[in-house]
Amino acid sequence: MSDFHSLPADLPVPEDDGAAAHLPGLELPIIRLVGTHGEHVDLSDLSGLAVVYAYPRTAHPELPSPAGWDAIPGARGCTPQSCAFRDHFEDLRSVGVSHVFGLSSQETEYQREAADRLQLPFPLLSDHRFELTRAIRLPTFKVEDKTLLKRITLIIQDGAIAHVFYPVFPPDQSAAQVVSFLRDRAG
Repeated sequence: MSDFHSLPADLPVPEDDGAAAHLPGLELPIIRLVGTHGEHVDLSDLSGLAVVYAYPRTAHPELPSPAGWDAIPGARGCTPQSCAFRDHFEDLRSVGVSHVFGLSSQETEYQREAADRLQLPFPLLSDHRFELTRAIRLPTFKVEDKTLLKRITLIIQDGAIAHVFYPVFPPDQSAAQVVSFLRDRAG
């Protein structure tokens, strides 16, 4: 089995393909996504500052990753990224973040296992119907006939996308990069 908590030293770096250039300033549509906390979340209706990190898929520790997963730029690192947001949760709160969410196209039940196992203090949201993904044209890729979200982090202020981190690399540094950005923006 792979160690999903660490990243290989030779992980390929994703390139900016321009697929997120249209997102800054975009007002989010009304779309309710179900979260692992059992509630529906409409990102357009949130007040204050929210951070949403989208990731391809969380691996289950007893199941293998798709063939060639580590060779796909930006694919590997969902567990380290989620753990980093968990570990920086209080730092995010200290820089004014009111809401933190992970987002993938996996079903809520699958996500719930990961949220519990990783002891995440925030919910994971499911866009398994790709409603938000299609509506705002989030970047995606295909692997083994499945469409997955590319790794991207959105800073949302009062229902509009204020800033985008894309591509996100390395994934285990994503939360620290967000905290640093928000500290610099406030200071």
